[in-house]
Amino acid sequence: MTTSELIRAVEQADSAQSLLEAVRTLAEAHSPESIPTLITVLGYNNPGAAVAAVEGLIKLGELAVLPLLEQLDGYNYGARAWAIRALSSIGDPRGLNVLLEAAGSDFALSVRRAAARGLGTIHWEKMSVEEDILEAQIKAINTLFQASQDSEWIVRYAAIVGLQELANQIKNRQSQWPAKIIHRLQEIINTDETLAVQARAKLAQQRLERR
Repeated sequence: MTTSELIRAVEQADSAQSLLEAVRTLAEAHSPESIPTLITVLGYNNPGAAVAAVEGLIKLGELAVLPLLEQLDGYNYGARAWAIRALSSIGDPRGLNVLLEAAGSDFALSVRRAAARGLGTIHWEKMSVEEDILEAQIKAINTLFQASQDSEWIVRYAAIVGLQELANQIKNRQSQWPAKIIHRLQEIINTDETLAVQARAKLAQQRLERR
């Protein structure tokens, strides 16, 4: 089937199951022409289809970044959360500002969670200027410090994961930031009320200290 036919199958799906199957098939085509349709699916009330659409967008990688940024849904927080998940997994630095804003201030915990996780997976090497990389990493760390105090434990958990992954990516071993991140993890271990968050902070701290 052509991409146009696959897109039409998604548009004409008349049940949740048929939509899921049509989106999976479209995603597997790995066609840039499918990007607008896959993004539209993120706003449907069909989690299975949304997962398939996200996977398809991730496989398309950098080609999907600008369309995702341009079509980010400011009203449908479910669609926004799925889009942030896709951007986070792709890790393109062009999505950094969106992730920073979403992790720090989005009203939806699912969006904050996805963005916090994504701040640890940015491909910094795709930024050309070293000073820009350092400035961007500091912004990400500070945002994750903020997210590690979020009212929702699942967001705090995601922030810890983001901090661990970000610390591992800081190339300058003389940087003060890995030590600051480890210190923040110790504060979380000492003060967070949720055992799962404490445990994840302890794990992150141990792994960073061994690196």
